[in-house]
Amino acid sequence: MRGILQVVTTVDDEQNATKIAKQLVECRLAACVQVEGPIQSSYWWQGKVETTREWRCSIKTTEGRYKELEEKIRALHPYEEPEILAFAVVQGSKSYLDWLESIVSPTR
Repeated sequence: MRGILQVVTTVDDEQNATKIAKQLVECRLAACVQVEGPIQSSYWWQGKVETTREWRCSIKTTEGRYKELEEKIRALHPYEEPEILAFAVVQGSKSYLDWLESIVSPTR
């Protein structure tokens, strides 16, 4: 396959999600970022269960840009330890994947 990834992170409010989405796209680290929310998340943090409202960012990028993308997310993210998960895309429309690669290509 071509090394296409969908990366997911969640943040505490819509404004932060929109800021992260816009900057990742402007820097061409992502071809597209979809913001969804609010969602409810429950998780262990500092010895207790937390339940919070969050917004999810679904980020489309390539394996070659992942390291820079993760660094940028960490720099922009308000959380001490943000969720950053990457999933390999195993199938997709050739024309969409071509477009995605052309947008995040470091030589563009």
